[in-house]
This record gives sequence, C-alpha cells and structure tokens, in this order.
Amino acid sequence: MPFFVYMLRCADDSYYVGHTDDLERRVASHEEGAVAGYTRARRPVTLVWSDETTTRLEALEVERQIKGWSRRKKELLASRGWASLRSTSGRRS
Repeated sequence: MPFFVYMLRCADDSYYVGHTDDLERRVASHEEGAVAGYTRARRPVTLVWSDETTTRLEALEVERQIKGWSRRKKELLASRGWASLRSTSGRRS
C-alpha cells in the first residue's frame, strides 16, 4: 500500500506538512475542518505538493525532514518539486 507525504498552504499563507495512506480523503478532511488542530482554523487549505512513498515510516521521515525546513525551502518545494531540491538539501535556505 502506498503512503503519501503532502504539504498544504493555509489561508493565512502558512504551510502544513503531513502524511497519509489516502491523500484525497485526508485533504478533503482538512478542507472540511474535520481534522482537529493546525489547519482547522486556517481554512481554506490548498494542496501544493505531495509525493508517494512505499512505507509509512518513509513517509513519516520525509514529513519530519520537511517540517524542519525554512519557509523559503518549503516554497521552493511547492513551486518546483522534490527533485529540484536535491541540490539544496545540504543547505538551509
């Protein structure tokens, strides 16, 4: 079963990063306010990036990595995608 790492842009222009095994359902839950926590008060949300992984552990590791990134690096991910960030992975943008 595939797992997904995803990043949402919230109405206040902040970013939320999470992981799930059902991307469409999870994003819909965020949009409906059914997910308690960060995004509920920051709707509407927009999916700006996602990537598929093979295990939940891999998805969680990528989620944690992205959560540690600067806002600028998250913006680059949203605009350019995962592959383009490999060259900047050693630098904190």
